[in-house]
Amino acid sequence: VQLVESGGGLVQPGGPLRLACAASGFTFSRYTMNWYRQAPGKERELVATSTTTAGTTNYADSVKGRFTISRDNAKNTVYLQMNSLKPEDTAVYYCNARLFAITFWGQGTQVTVSS
Repeated sequence: VQLVESGGGLVQPGGPLRLACAASGFTFSRYTMNWYRQAPGKERELVATSTTTAGTTNYADSVKGRFTISRDNAKNTVYLQMNSLKPEDTAVYYCNARLFAITFWGQGTQVTVSS
């Protein structure tokens, strides 16, 4: 099983960034896919969720209206489009797959929002 995140980097405040998570080794379409983030000194928090029900997504209040999660089951990939980024969005972003008690994690990708 692998979850490989990509797309992180340094971006100026107000800018966009798109993260991708490529999955392999499990039946991607059966899993709820999540993006979490963890800032230095803080707990890991759930940012966005894409369930297996078509079009069902959920967001943390802090990113609602700015971030969009989407998935391509044909490509076994989940995305996180991040717009209007703020310095407080700086964190390591992790991809997560969950099916009941089964859960997989990616290695994380750093997002830094700074001028």
